[in-house]
Amino acid sequence: MVKKLLRLLQTNLVLILICLLFLVNRLYKISEIPSSVYWDEASIGYNAYSVLTTGKDEWGETLPLHFRAFGEFKLPVYIYSVVVSEFIFGVNAFAVRFPSVVFGLLSIIGLYFLTLELTKKKSISLLGSFIFSITPWFFIFSRTGYEAVAGLAFFIWAIYFLLRSINEKKYLLLSTLLFIVSAYSYNSFRILTSIVLGLGLMYSLYRKQFVIVLLSGLMLISSALPLYKLYKQDSGLSRLQAVGSSAVVSNYFKNFSPSYLFISGDTNPRSQVPDKSQLYIIDAVFLILGIIYIMRSNNSKLYYILGLLLLAPIPAAITKENPHALRSILMSPMLSIISAFGIYHISKLNKYLLWVIIGIYTAFFINYFYNFVTEYNSLSKSAWQYEYKEIFEKQKEGCVSDQFGQPYIFALYYNKVDPNYFISTRVLNPVNDWGFSTVKSFGNYTFEKICGKTN
Repeated sequence: MVKKLLRLLQTNLVLILICLLFLVNRLYKISEIPSSVYWDEASIGYNAYSVLTTGKDEWGETLPLHFRAFGEFKLPVYIYSVVVSEFIFGVNAFAVRFPSVVFGLLSIIGLYFLTLELTKKKSISLLGSFIFSITPWFFIFSRTGYEAVAGLAFFIWAIYFLLRSINEKKYLLLSTLLFIVSAYSYNSFRILTSIVLGLGLMYSLYRKQFVIVLLSGLMLISSALPLYKLYKQDSGLSRLQAVGSSAVVSNYFKNFSPSYLFISGDTNPRSQVPDKSQLYIIDAVFLILGIIYIMRSNNSKLYYILGLLLLAPIPAAITKENPHALRSILMSPMLSIISAFGIYHISKLNKYLLWVIIGIYTAFFINYFYNFVTEYNSLSKSAWQYEYKEIFEKQKEGCVSDQFGQPYIFALYYNKVDPNYFISTRVLNPVNDWGFSTVKSFGNYTFEKICGKTN
């Protein structure tokens, strides 16, 4: 047994080192950088605390499948993972963000096995996971409380088992289950799951795998029923439809803009360090080489990567904010794999060239990480609503302006307010045009645009 374990560690030593590198830079000062929890993180943290202590969410719903939150109905997977995290670590920023690190790690490992399944080349698989682990696109999302990383992790593993099901049909059921969990993790993966799993089931039907397709279809339909019920009441659907079809194509191509990818990046400071790009400039070279490698390859499976890359921006394209790094997060691992193809292709010219390229990528990441640690908080405090942290760590009652968000959730989160007390004392404002529910007051707190005046 010991010899088998040692052999396993030796075989996967490089992957283990990549994972350790990821854990070190993601966990470093995770509670302090970013400087405070954003309102979605506070909502996730408090609803998890409410479930942990009462078995209900902030609205009094018992173990909900969709959390009403501000009226946008948060999905359950990440919140329930924070329940476990808060049980272990308490109610704090670390507990809210730690599951994202875990899901990020699962994404990196999943990408390794996905690439290995496609290429049968360990070197390319390790390169893809390494680049993905240090890419700027994935960095902030995998150390803060974003639901998208959970969705990404399950989606990558679902794709892996979908590919395995081509030769071993039993894996189709597992793949379907993982697709469903992904769809219940983040909204973007509802759209992507319906496309990718739909195609997978059609292919299995073509191969006359009727029983396994029937079982998978029943699982999918059962999981879709709560989503249908939600969309009947969720104002989030109307927000999704607010983008006209004429804008979808333009929005789609914005996510492939060279300026966005290699120069300016996502302008939302919660998604990227200001003035930093989504990818390193060196990626431009290897992405081109990687696409050439795919086009010249005799392995038709590599086209799956291009297909997934082309599908990835669709959830972002049909919404207002574009380009949107979070909603198109699937682009990040797919671009990392393509860059790995390019590196593998050119490194054949010289046996030392691979190490030079890895060294360059490492230098780029060290510079990015240094800037993040030393500058990010000063550049993004207000974007992360640090002012509410300052207020509610000191102020235990009185009026607080709600001009800049949902202050009530910060009062609940930072003061660990008893959920039953909150429910029994709160007064709500009317639902606004966006469908968000706002709290007018609870306990000794009131929330108005200008304190001392009525809204």
